[in-house]
Amino acid sequence: MINMKEIEEINKKLEANNYISNNQINTTLFLAFMLKKPILIEGPPGTGKTELAKTIAESFDRDFFRIQCYEGITFEQVVGEWNYQKQLLYLELARENKEDMTIFSNEFFIQRPLLTAFSNTKPSVLLIDEIDKADEELESFLLQALGEQEITVNDLDTFELKNDLIVVLTSNAQRTLLDETKDRCLYLYIDYPEYEREVSIVNKRVPLAENNLVDDIVEKTQKIRKLDLSKKPSIRSTVDWVRSLIALNEIPPTREALENTLNVVAKNEEDKERIINEVLNKI
Repeated sequence: MINMKEIEEINKKLEANNYISNNQINTTLFLAFMLKKPILIEGPPGTGKTELAKTIAESFDRDFFRIQCYEGITFEQVVGEWNYQKQLLYLELARENKEDMTIFSNEFFIQRPLLTAFSNTKPSVLLIDEIDKADEELESFLLQALGEQEITVNDLDTFELKNDLIVVLTSNAQRTLLDETKDRCLYLYIDYPEYEREVSIVNKRVPLAENNLVDDIVEKTQKIRKLDLSKKPSIRSTVDWVRSLIALNEIPPTREALENTLNVVAKNEEDKERIINEVLNKI
């Protein structure tokens, strides 16, 4: 019973920061706190994976750090790099003044998100966003550092983790992650929300929206996601569609208003035509 109360408390804190959760998300987060394990979140783009990590930090009064992965991201961009210009300048000054000076110290090292998160003394959340875009070598290094709770920078020092760090990794499954990564993490799949949850999300984000408008737009968005589209509408698209119709004072929306605001839902002309033909034309 105590655990259920704690899980419910997690749900309340997330909802207070405008994140509509569910039992699976709440339970996974509770286990992450208790077991001190990273969370690996997979799911389609636009389902709130990144938003969840930010909300965890806000809800539990934690500092937030983010590593945005992309193809070709390097160790230096994740951990840190030497300030070569400053090193050369100080070497020149030392030569002119005939002084001995070390240029391999914290003063000459520029910390990047991973090392900054490790060095922070306040409880924190580290988001490693879209880790599937990074190469396997960097993925392996990140998991090793998190597992050992320390980072070694050659010619400088070994930095130990100084805070209670919750790590959230997100992936859109562009490539298969290492088995080691999956083994070390709690796994959470976040799909597009079911109808009731999406209605709650929109109501939370657009509190002045009329219930009939929200119900109507969520229903249409759910139908649109079932189509064969190049990009399915995100939760943000549903929210923006409701806000657009309110801004145009189209309540209830006309058929013309729905089509004129499709640019917040459809991201290319082919998808737009398919939505018109298979959803709007069948109203």
